[in-house]
Amino acid sequence: MGGLVYDDLGRLLLVQRRNEPGRGLWSVPGGRVEAGEDDTAAVVREMAEETGLRVEPGLLVGRVTREPYVIADYACRVLGGELRAGDDALDARWCDAAALRVLPLVDGLLATLTAWDALPRH
Repeated sequence: MGGLVYDDLGRLLLVQRRNEPGRGLWSVPGGRVEAGEDDTAAVVREMAEETGLRVEPGLLVGRVTREPYVIADYACRVLGGELRAGDDALDARWCDAAALRVLPLVDGLLATLTAWDALPRH
């Protein structure tokens, strides 16, 4: 599960992955659903762990298959917290469209965000 979060300037929140797959690459924050969790609880937990932010998940934006996983990403609203890289992240930052074009992204992220009309607004 993952969360798509935008700041007031329309920048997208990304994390630099600490672990494989994709160590060192940038992606939407998220992770696995643990036993006893539903998607909403998993997104809330993963966002807090990776970014330090408390979020409220909203609508499902889309699903993507990255073998062997199916990843569901939800639109999220920030309720509080302070942005920081957490346990599973090397870095966390708000990214505008220009940054998204130059950062080393996980495979397929740019194409997926484009297909979902979920790119940063600026």
